[in-house]
Amino acid sequence: MSTTAVHTPATDAASVSASTSATASTQAARRRDDYAIQPAVDVIEDAQGLTLFADLPGVPREQLQLRVDQDRLVIEAEMQLDVPAGLAAGHVEVSRQFYRRAFTLSKELDADQISAELNHGVLRVRIPKAAHAQPRKIDVKLS
Repeated sequence: MSTTAVHTPATDAASVSASTSATASTQAARRRDDYAIQPAVDVIEDAQGLTLFADLPGVPREQLQLRVDQDRLVIEAEMQLDVPAGLAAGHVEVSRQFYRRAFTLSKELDADQISAELNHGVLRVRIPKAAHAQPRKIDVKLS
């Protein structure tokens, strides 16, 4: 994903400060995206729509965010790995604790009707097709 930045010279200290904080927050978001784990996702299509199955082990419901931003479905989640008191990890295979995955939604899908459920670390997202994109039967009349 590429982003285009437009730089306009600031004319006063307030706009310089606002520009600097906006740039800092953009850079922080970009760093977080760079360090995010892209979870494995299975996509299954049927006549009525799509079903996505995303593997999100260690993610509680409270740390999961699923949103539609314009034509993109965004999945973000924070992993919660609890280490028992008095113990420390001697070896860690997963050091990143943030999941992020985004999908571009086609105009054939009905983003207003998306449903989701999280069960034992697997997120199931159902995206139905819009009415105009679903198969329909056409009656043939005799003349």
